Amino acid sequence: FYFAKQVTLGVLYQTASAFGRVESALAFFINRYSVLADYKAVVDRLTSFDNSIDSAIERRETSKIAHAPVSDENIRIPALSLLLPSGKAVATLRDVAFRKGERTLLVGPSGSGKSTLFRAIAGIWPFGEGTIEQPAGKSVMLLPQRPYIPIGSLRGAISYPAIEGAHPDDAILRALDAVRLPLLKERLGEEANWSQILSGGEQQRLAVARALLAKPDWLFLDESTSALDEPLEEAVYKAIRDNLPATTIVSIGHRSSLIASHDRRIEMRLGADDLYFIADYPVRA
Repeated sequence: FYFAKQVTLGVLYQTASAFGRVESALAFFINRYSVLADYKAVVDRLTSFDNSIDSAIERRETSKIAHAPVSDENIRIPALSLLLPSGKAVATLRDVAFRKGERTLLVGPSGSGKSTLFRAIAGIWPFGEGTIEQPAGKSVMLLPQRPYIPIGSLRGAISYPAIEGAHPDDAILRALDAVRLPLLKERLGEEANWSQILSGGEQQRLAVARALLAKPDWLFLDESTSALDEPLEEAVYKAIRDNLPATTIVSIGHRSSLIASHDRRIEMRLGADDLYFIADYPVRA
């Protein structure tokens, strides 16, 4: 068009400039696609967290499981039905008691509601109906089979759920020695994703070290030593007994070797109505 003298040189430059601006504007979305995708993923993730928190608060507030503080030193369950989120009943408990100072081992088949019972006692399982009577003013700590390890310094990971700095370093070092993790003593200030660095057994021992620091009145161990061999498991239970003499321990486990570390063994059994219940309270001689 220019050489045919249908447009002037100025019009040619204006056209080329306009095309360049349109191309640059549209190319923004292509050039920033990965950034926009990352931004959307973060927004979606935070939104899902917010929705999950609201849902959890709503379920907790509408839960029919009542936690009643009592003057009794024992944890008692007069009547409790445990449900799945779908509403299906799992277990029905009547006149169950965990006695202060008595180390209790809870056994039973998978899916019988053992972990669900522990979570209900800890106040983090809203699905069910009934009453759990707990000693007023006493702290309860639950150690799951797979503990949560936050990203950050090792000092903060051991202190969790307390904030970093809540425990002096000398206490943390003693706790690491007690659970047979001396190699971590020089790495307290190191920041990393510790759940990807530590083995399953090391993570479980780190969680026990948290309990030694927190010194709860009641400690519920939900297969918290399942990744350890039997000698190391025995050593960890000994560390708990030696360092937490005033703490009442209730454990879930499947190994027969755990019986020696407990005073009492109770069992979840399947009843005629296809619901599990705690059958009896045999005491180890």
